[in-house]
Amino acid sequence: MAAVFRLGLTGGIGSGKSTVAALLAQLGAAVLDADAISRSVTATGGLAMDAIRAKFGSDFIAADGSLDRDRMRALVFAHPLAKQQLETIVHPVVRQETQRLAQQAIDKGFTCLVFDVPLLVESKHWLQSVDHVLVVDCLPETQIQRVVARSGLGRTQVLAIMATQASREKRLQAADTVIFNDALSLDQLADQVRILAHGFGLSSG
Repeated sequence: MAAVFRLGLTGGIGSGKSTVAALLAQLGAAVLDADAISRSVTATGGLAMDAIRAKFGSDFIAADGSLDRDRMRALVFAHPLAKQQLETIVHPVVRQETQRLAQQAIDKGFTCLVFDVPLLVESKHWLQSVDHVLVVDCLPETQIQRVVARSGLGRTQVLAIMATQASREKRLQAADTVIFNDALSLDQLADQVRILAHGFGLSSG
C-alpha cells in the first residue's frame, strides 16, 4: 500500500483556501472539509444532535431537527461558556467523522488527504495529525475586500469574523509552506498549486 500524505490546509476568511482545496482535488487529492463535516453533524439526524438537545434543550433545535444556528449563534456570542460546551460536543464528533471519511478515501486508493480546517492553527489535535501545513495567505485588507464583495457583509462584520480566527502571524508561524494569494490570478494560483503538488504526492499535470 502506498504511503498516505496528510496535508493540513488553512487560511483566514477570504484568503482563497477553498479555491486551493478545489485545485488540489483536481490534481487527485481527497479533500476533507471540516466546516462541511461540522454542518453535517448538526444537520437533521446529525451525529451531534442528541447530545446538543440534551445539553441545551429543544429550544435550540429547529423544526426539521437540525441545529437552530441563529439561536445558537446568539447564545454563544453572549456566553463564552456556552461556546465551550458546544465545541466540547461538536469537535470530537467532527474529528471522528473526519477520520471515518479519511479511512474511506484511503480504502479507495487516495494517497494525499487534504484536511481543510479553518481552525487548524488553533487546534493541537489537527497540527499533530498532519504531515505538512499549507497556509493560504493574503493581506488583511484583501481579505476584507473579497469577503465584502462576495457575501454582502459589511466591513465591521468581516472584521468581527477575522477576530475569531487565528492571527495572520500565528498562521504563518505554523506553516510549512505558504501560498501568498494576494494579487494572483486564478491561473497563477493554479500554477503555484501545481508546483507544490509533486511534494504532496500528487500529479502536477
